[in-house]
Amino acid sequence: MATASPNPASALYLYGIVAAPGPRHLNVVGLDKQPVRVHVLGSLAFLYSQTCQERYLASRANLLAHEAVLESVMNEGHRTLLPLQFGLVVSSWDQVEQDLVKPRLAELLALLQRLEGKREVGVKVFWDPERELQLGLEENPALKARRDELAGTPLGLEAVVEMGRALEQLLEQRRQHIAHTFTAALAPLASDCVEGKLLTENMAYNSAFLINWEDEPAFAQKVEELDQAFQGRLRIRYNNFTAPYNFVKL
Repeated sequence: MATASPNPASALYLYGIVAAPGPRHLNVVGLDKQPVRVHVLGSLAFLYSQTCQERYLASRANLLAHEAVLESVMNEGHRTLLPLQFGLVVSSWDQVEQDLVKPRLAELLALLQRLEGKREVGVKVFWDPERELQLGLEENPALKARRDELAGTPLGLEAVVEMGRALEQLLEQRRQHIAHTFTAALAPLASDCVEGKLLTENMAYNSAFLINWEDEPAFAQKVEELDQAFQGRLRIRYNNFTAPYNFVKL
């Protein structure tokens, strides 16, 4: 959608879309501490607020404010929601209708139908690579003996590269084992799963799951069981409530 040079005095900041008519008595504050309102275009209702800036910096505070609007609307009972990307500023509702609603209405309605009764949850798993490497060597005595044999002796480049690759491969195998274990346990409880990027060296797993609203307690219990199975080796960050960004793609 084109967003060129809107006048901040009259421009609109968009947060998300729900089925019309949308919330009737919305008491939510968005960016710039502006009240969030609802505008209906046909069968869709847009969550928006008036803007005070031409562009919004993707700061932590702004990102959290954007997400808080969506979560507040979902908490108030409008669970089926299409989140829009952060920073979407438009000049008029005519622009929204021409650039988004008319060309993509069928897709938007299909996405709303797909998300009916669903929620997104996220699982991020963090590990200690050094500790995992040591555990891996204890389980692979031949490689450990080779590594110990080379320690403290002058090594040629080929030997250094060979050992480095072997250790990297061992560590990646252990990471893949963790990822496979989590996906195998959690994916059957979800209707869809999206594996995300590993954002840091200490992150071993990052996935989002689309589940039924009423199935969240069972999903949370499975996450707890996985935590216990790994006996404290991992740190799990479980987000049980978020707007379904990973399952809304146009």
